Amino acid sequence: MSKARSGASYAILAALLFGASTPAAKGLLAGVPALSPWLMAGILYLGSGVGLALFAAVRRGLGEGSEVALGRRDLPWLLGAILAGGVLGPVLLLEGLSRLAAGTASLLLNLEGVFTAGLAWFAFREAFDRRILLGMVLILAGGTVLSMGGGQGGTRLGAALIAGACLCWALDNNLTRRISGSDPVQIAMVKGLAAGASNILLASLLIHDRARLWQWAAGGGIGFIGYGLSLACFVLALRQIGAARTGAYFSLAPFVGAVLALAAGRESLSLQLAAAAALMGAGVWLHLTEHHEHGHSHEPMEHDQLHWHDEHHQHEHVPSDPPGEPHAHLHRHERLVHSHPHFPDLHHSHRH
Repeated sequence: MSKARSGASYAILAALLFGASTPAAKGLLAGVPALSPWLMAGILYLGSGVGLALFAAVRRGLGEGSEVALGRRDLPWLLGAILAGGVLGPVLLLEGLSRLAAGTASLLLNLEGVFTAGLAWFAFREAFDRRILLGMVLILAGGTVLSMGGGQGGTRLGAALIAGACLCWALDNNLTRRISGSDPVQIAMVKGLAAGASNILLASLLIHDRARLWQWAAGGGIGFIGYGLSLACFVLALRQIGAARTGAYFSLAPFVGAVLALAAGRESLSLQLAAAAALMGAGVWLHLTEHHEHGHSHEPMEHDQLHWHDEHHQHEHVPSDPPGEPHAHLHRHERLVHSHPHFPDLHHSHRH
């Protein structure tokens, strides 16, 4: 499987897992006793971190796992991602969910892809073309349709809160892209543990919120699947197709949440919801059908990353390097000029 197809598959799987968690989290948020968004976010992220820690322990016990561990130079990017995506983002999302229907909130989450691409293009200099730009415009139009509905202050505030969560996650995505060559399970685990502990501490100190055992168990399970496993897949996609494209594929997540909310009979299909879905669906389709190929050059670089000996990895080995493929070790890339279909992965950050 090509890197492009593999990256797209990981991004779509991440979208499916996270999309399914949105209506489930809303149902838990509205349970008895009611939980504050801070505590709910903490439980979800702590569940993801603990679940991935257990997964990593099993993986080590089986002798698997040749990914590169996080290093000291990764810490600034990781801390920024935790603050934006692990602390602020979930709280804003859950505050918004408490004011909006799950289907509407799910579709509004498409704005994360728009903001991710905007930051990737203009702040982090990731390449894009008119087709990708048009897709993002359509997704943004769909989000605008949803945010204009109802005319009630609660609805507008709910839409603004979810848009804020999307902006936080967009910053998180672009910061995580900088460290995506490291172990995705470790990245997601550390983010989950840190964000979960922070939000639970804030909830305990500021509003003295408490949860029952069943809420811890249910929230932890939802967090492990919808946040932990989803984030690990998302990091793998970031590594292979870049932040903007991963964000575009991840835009499928809200459709999963909306469909589940409709299937459960909790909400009915409205003209507004259908129009927004059509606009967003057209935007996602433009991204899914993108083809990008041109002559480009790779400048010399040295890094430590899990890799196969493909056309980008034709380096020499020493006896201490690990056998088999894929494997990870410090290696150097010499200058290379060629043409092939590609996305802005860790090896294709060239200018256009």
